[in-house]
Amino acid sequence: MKVLDKLLFYIFSLLIDDSFALKKIYNTKVGEDCRLNKNNYGEEPFLISFGNNVSAINVDFITHDGAVWLWRNKNPKLDLFKSIKIESNIFIGHRSIILPGTHISSNVIIGAGSVVKGEIKENKVYAGVPARPICSIEDYFDKNEKYFHNTKLMNYKNKKNYLNKNKKYL
Repeated sequence: MKVLDKLLFYIFSLLIDDSFALKKIYNTKVGEDCRLNKNNYGEEPFLISFGNNVSAINVDFITHDGAVWLWRNKNPKLDLFKSIKIESNIFIGHRSIILPGTHISSNVIIGAGSVVKGEIKENKVYAGVPARPICSIEDYFDKNEKYFHNTKLMNYKNKKNYLNKNKKYL
């Protein structure tokens, strides 16, 4: 069954998206307007929950601790699992790792490549290994506002022309 689930997940994520596949194959709680793509959800994706407006691309979500290997000689059936809870309005940067037992509160930015564990408080930007708070989301907005451009809905050609004309503002 596990191989069939993985195959169906792959097909559904390719044809539709990860959110649909997680809901249908693993009964994972996924809120509205989530952008989940090319992530590693591990062997227990049903232990992960996502609120609304969550963006995670190329992120590892790990719900088990393989370190119990050290005690498998004494107890061959030993496993350790912890769920992951991702609330709403979250951006998780590329190649981040979310470890077992993590709870990310709402309105949080996780910087690319961060290793995240434990309780992540709301309205903050976290980054690093291990991830630590670096500023509030308001501070992040304020210090980057001068670099914002309204190009999201432009096609490639128009965006390229715009960026080439506005290099001094980058």
